[in-house]
Amino acid sequence: MPPPTLEVATIFRAHGEQFRAQHPLPWHQHRLMTAIESCRTPALGGHVETCSYCGQERISYNSCCNRHCPKCQNLARTQWLENRKAELLPIDYYHVVFTIPEQLNDLALRNQSLFYKLLFETTAATLQTIAADPKRLGAKIGFFSILHTWGQNLLFHPHIHCVVTGGGVSPDHSQWIRCKPGFFLPVRVLSALFRRLLLEALDRAFRHQQLQFPGTIAALADPAAFAALLQPLKRIDWVVHAKPPFGGPLQVLQYLGRYTHRVALSNQRILAFDHGEVTFQYKDYRSSNPQKSRRMTIAADEFIRRFLLHSLPPGFQRIRHYGLFASRKKKENLALCRQLLDATTDGLLPSIAQVQAVVAELLEQSRECTCCHAGLMIRTRILAPVRGWNSS
Repeated sequence: MPPPTLEVATIFRAHGEQFRAQHPLPWHQHRLMTAIESCRTPALGGHVETCSYCGQERISYNSCCNRHCPKCQNLARTQWLENRKAELLPIDYYHVVFTIPEQLNDLALRNQSLFYKLLFETTAATLQTIAADPKRLGAKIGFFSILHTWGQNLLFHPHIHCVVTGGGVSPDHSQWIRCKPGFFLPVRVLSALFRRLLLEALDRAFRHQQLQFPGTIAALADPAAFAALLQPLKRIDWVVHAKPPFGGPLQVLQYLGRYTHRVALSNQRILAFDHGEVTFQYKDYRSSNPQKSRRMTIAADEFIRRFLLHSLPPGFQRIRHYGLFASRKKKENLALCRQLLDATTDGLLPSIAQVQAVVAELLEQSRECTCCHAGLMIRTRILAPVRGWNSS
């Protein structure tokens, strides 16, 4: 696929300076915008490569490596996915999505570190508690959880995607207990417990004065107002969606590849940038035809504002592993699972050397000369960063 002609960086370079002058931003969002604007440009320096066969030269500028940048993270995603292959089991996997009511969006946006932490903790507790219930599954499950904060229209929409084993280990570790075919756990039960756990966690956080109430939500600092926010949410259904099982273990990786190392939107979705307006592609999942691609045009400043809504707090981990996949005992748990499933890893799971070989092959492909396709591009000269570089 050819590189997109329009990028988030294009819009940031054209309108970023004006946006920063008009809107006070936290330091990490300043750094994010600067990184994306500078990514793969003379501002970060780079090197000159020369083909070993035909002598063709190519300039390669350095990447910003910011996790929010649409142009970065491809190699990191490949490495992560290859490593995850070693954790696949020959079972069904389910995709479960937990979404908060929109009434909590403003509170979440202004308390991101704490709110996202509580969101991870309560969704994990919900899955593990219901799965361990002898009336449901009666087993210890394993799952990945991935935080997303955006919808297709780039507005703030916090939710957690979970990829969950279709079964688990019995309490006495003597057998693997499978889910019913095509059915994971009852969604209404998951929804009710998730609702109770998160509302209780928010109430505790309020009582311990852990929440902040700046700007438009200042009134919520009053205990009566905060209680009035939470009380109606106890009586509505919260959206928990459990999709049908994946077609096989390797399809789990194909799914994860779309959801792990990306933020907000890809550059390929940007269709036009004219007269201070950005047009991008999206899907309306609430419509009668959710798979139909639609177009949305908004002002560049609004596009930047929406993109920055999804900048994660510094150091926040947006992919987490739980249950059988928790890092501390993951190796032992997976060995037990394979023993109970009588599963062999031969031919399915890569060794460390194989993972390294895949990554090395990708790097080798990136070095192939696109002119003659016979030689390799060899680094011949280092380019220093150009201070004050401007695309104009």
